Amino acid sequence: MRQVRSSDGTRIAYDRSGNGPPIILVDGALCSRAFGPMPKLAPLLAQHFTVFTYDRRGRNDSGDTAPYAVDREVEDLDALITEAGGSAFVHGISSGGVLALRAAASGSGIRKLAVYEPPFMIGDEGHRPPADHEGQLTRLVSSDRRADAVKFFMTRVVGMPPLLTLPMQLMPVWSKLKAVAHTLPYDAAVMGDYSLPTGLAAAVAVPTLVIGGAKSPAVLRRAAQALADVLPNGRHHALAGQSHNVSAPAIAPVLTEFFNAQG
Repeated sequence: MRQVRSSDGTRIAYDRSGNGPPIILVDGALCSRAFGPMPKLAPLLAQHFTVFTYDRRGRNDSGDTAPYAVDREVEDLDALITEAGGSAFVHGISSGGVLALRAAASGSGIRKLAVYEPPFMIGDEGHRPPADHEGQLTRLVSSDRRADAVKFFMTRVVGMPPLLTLPMQLMPVWSKLKAVAHTLPYDAAVMGDYSLPTGLAAAVAVPTLVIGGAKSPAVLRRAAQALADVLPNGRHHALAGQSHNVSAPAIAPVLTEFFNAQG
């Protein structure tokens, strides 16, 4: 484990592997450099790149300085980009992709950006998070009701049927989710009202690949296409056979080709 200090002094823990141009992987909600999709993806990309995986602010080995603001998380990513040499490729998944978009729009040293299914809500069909989801998550976390915060996120924000959370609570993964439940309001702040931020997207000048799973719910497929359409230098890729829980062997070649391509 290595550490870098963000602008406000917060210690951000990261791992580095491989050789080649630097790429930074940005997790979505509840995940970290030790848990979630990135630990499986990193070794595949390390065959072509120098890969940075990190614990987002408040997770596992990284520090957490109050008060939280999305800009502080952008500064965390900036600190890693500086550590990588001043510029880097970036890949973010789900809300981590939205955080990466915010960083790119702010002028971070991102050379190219790839995002997988930023969960914007496009159209009136399907589940929508409550308007006050950030406030409700904050109240649950403030009351140290971590399990309830995870359940609220999965059922009310993500839209998982409540019965499906019951077996999860008996599995080892549940303790890992509760351990970082206090960061759920952070992802809520990153997402805002889940609408497509066209103004933000217009400020992302770098080449951006928006990837969506061909088997994902329609709302996520629409969001991926809509985002690609409003990005000044964006394009869309539908990944066959994949859902929101994307397979590392399926997405790694797509990322490798995009980041290695000239221009």
